[in-house]
Amino acid sequence: MKKSLLLALPAMLLATSCVDTLDDYNVDPKRASVVPGRTLVSTAQRALVRTVVSSSVNNNPFRFFVQSWAATTYADESRYDLITRNIPQNFWTPLYRDVLRDLKEAKTLIAADITIDNPKVKANQLAIIEVLEVYTWATLVDTFGDVPYSEALDFSKPQPKYDDDAAIYTDIISRLNTAIGQMDATAAGYNTGVTTSADLLNNGNMALWVKFANSLKLRLALTIADADKAKAQTMAEETAGKTLASNADVIDLAFLIFPNSNPVFEDLVRSGRKDFVASATLVDTLNRFADPRTDDFYKLGPGATTFKGGVNGNANSYNAFSAPGTRQEVQTAPGVLMSYAQVEFLLADAVRRGFAVGGTVVSHYNAGITASIVEWGNTPAVAATYITQPRVALSASTSDAEQKRRIGVQQWIALYNQPVDAYREVRRLDSPKLIKPNLAKSEFPNRLTYPAIEQNLNTANYNAAASAIGGDNVNSKVFWDKL
Repeated sequence: MKKSLLLALPAMLLATSCVDTLDDYNVDPKRASVVPGRTLVSTAQRALVRTVVSSSVNNNPFRFFVQSWAATTYADESRYDLITRNIPQNFWTPLYRDVLRDLKEAKTLIAADITIDNPKVKANQLAIIEVLEVYTWATLVDTFGDVPYSEALDFSKPQPKYDDDAAIYTDIISRLNTAIGQMDATAAGYNTGVTTSADLLNNGNMALWVKFANSLKLRLALTIADADKAKAQTMAEETAGKTLASNADVIDLAFLIFPNSNPVFEDLVRSGRKDFVASATLVDTLNRFADPRTDDFYKLGPGATTFKGGVNGNANSYNAFSAPGTRQEVQTAPGVLMSYAQVEFLLADAVRRGFAVGGTVVSHYNAGITASIVEWGNTPAVAATYITQPRVALSASTSDAEQKRRIGVQQWIALYNQPVDAYREVRRLDSPKLIKPNLAKSEFPNRLTYPAIEQNLNTANYNAAASAIGGDNVNSKVFWDKL
């Protein structure tokens, strides 16, 4: 036996002679060596939606900030404590690492992909990436102010400088205009080739991407309106008739079962925890309006017959108050980046400011309320009755200040499930006036502070940025927040 084994060895060695190096054996057959650009777009979309709709106290405290939810056991975040769980870093990192980095690489791969032989299709795919990048950069600026931009995502610059927030907005608006100009709704987007699912938001519907891009442009316009009214007016008027036009136009990602389930479901159900209750600030408002969305937003507490919210800043008892509703406990519930109701409230504010976008303040305001009420499962007739209430209704004779206040309140309600958008809009319109939480560590945060890792590893640029914005604290304001 020993002899036959030794005789067999040369044959075994010869059998490997066709392999040039041992590196040929060091290949994982289950790991792709070349990643198609479209798959990076998919992963970026998933990461973006998960980040902005999450309810985790570790990275997305905005439901506490805008007081749609209150805490039970852990009240730190509802007291504006950003440090205990390093929330700024946990919000910042996925946007840079999992969204923008993937989109940058996808852009490179798609631009070089010779298999995309239709130039209009390639232009559409690159334009989609630009829209997603603009959305993400705007989210970072709206949340932090000055951030690394021109030198970000460059491996040769591990310590990138911070760019001025207004300058970033100027550039991303220009990029968005270019992307809109290169979109062709008659050509395909990511619905070509081996899959139709690479575009997790709009499933390759380029007409919807055009609407989304213009709606984002409208949103950016209204965001800068207090800082640069002339530019905002021009931008808003250029989008007239091109934005989301019905609830069917919602920009969202349909989640699946675990591990691709809705992150809110993961926090409310899969975790087995009971960390959240309704905030009295929103619940009391809904109760005053007899709002038909109340039982969609929340569920009654044990034995309760009325909806009741906890106090922000307190460690509230879960069983004593209403909890987030059953519609948020569905693991396949979609995560929304932009809703039709949101666009209508932006249009209402645009008309209020004198921008020629069509319609009236009242027509857009009513359309926004109706869209939201219907979106949550009620009928247009129910919405029509709701709008007639004296506390809700607008008319042409309503003062400008009151129009602004009511638009802000109703938009705040409609953005219940879009916490990052709600956080921006509450600051932009200064409406509603929120109650200071018990044991709050500061006044209402105008921004998140920079991640601690930036202080430690990008110290010089961090210090320059902190100085430029008036100090790395929650009292400093983003450039557009003028009031």
